[in-house]
Amino acid sequence: MTRSRIRTYVALALLLLSAGARPVSAQSLPDLVTTDTLRVCGDPGNMPFSQRKEDGFENKIAAIIADELKVKIRYYWLTQGPGFVRNTLGTGLCDLIIGSAAGGELVQHSNPYYRSAYTLVTRKGELDDVTRLDDPKLKGKSIGVIGGTPPVNRMGEVGLITAMKAYAPYQLDPSRKHQTVSAEVIADLAEKRIDAAILWGPAAGWLAKQSGVPMSVVPLLQEPDRPPLTFRIALGVRLEENDWKRTLNTILRKRRTDIERVLRDYDVPLLEEEGNKLLEIPAP
Repeated sequence: MTRSRIRTYVALALLLLSAGARPVSAQSLPDLVTTDTLRVCGDPGNMPFSQRKEDGFENKIAAIIADELKVKIRYYWLTQGPGFVRNTLGTGLCDLIIGSAAGGELVQHSNPYYRSAYTLVTRKGELDDVTRLDDPKLKGKSIGVIGGTPPVNRMGEVGLITAMKAYAPYQLDPSRKHQTVSAEVIADLAEKRIDAAILWGPAAGWLAKQSGVPMSVVPLLQEPDRPPLTFRIALGVRLEENDWKRTLNTILRKRRTDIERVLRDYDVPLLEEEGNKLLEIPAP
């Protein structure tokens, strides 16, 4: 594997961690696997993506897929982190990962069903007009970011490392206050422990709204292509399951409007397939 491919894989892996992943915990084999069930690999506590209540947007998308297949859903719950793919898809316990950054090598991907970006999150009225990381207004500000995620490199390039507050990508304390690292970052922003945050947009939009403090969530659309701060998200299946991938691609095309509606309901910043422009909201 070349160095560039290694860097790409690491960036994609950390993209998943940027949502606030925690270490993998073990779970026993299911007693029964049936052909009339959509078996989904899911994180039991990673809102707004998924949780056991099945009220995350990835849970809603799984429900759309199951509806189209006319089957019920069965979740295999495992916290995201190192070993997530190996212990879910890799062991045959489940057949589908709902949100997977396209381009990773551990799984085969469907066609992407949305594209999003990292975002700058600030308290409303403080840095509302900042849209780029090289804006002088950010100099000296305490900016929260999850360690090892793609924005850290860009922050280094524009001189924001000195005041950066890096959060560990894992929640190791069993008595942790917040469900995810991203939720901890947003809470610190709401409580003025930091001045701004740079988080993966699909997590940031919903968490900012839930914080109880008015916040601005600005997709970083004016940054250079390297390091990448925009990513396409697809469904993940096993490498050899081409027919299953084609079935899912058909469903994604057919139910595109429904899926997009779910994503907008959870304040996911949606980008056009090409170019760094926000996807227009369709007329009612």
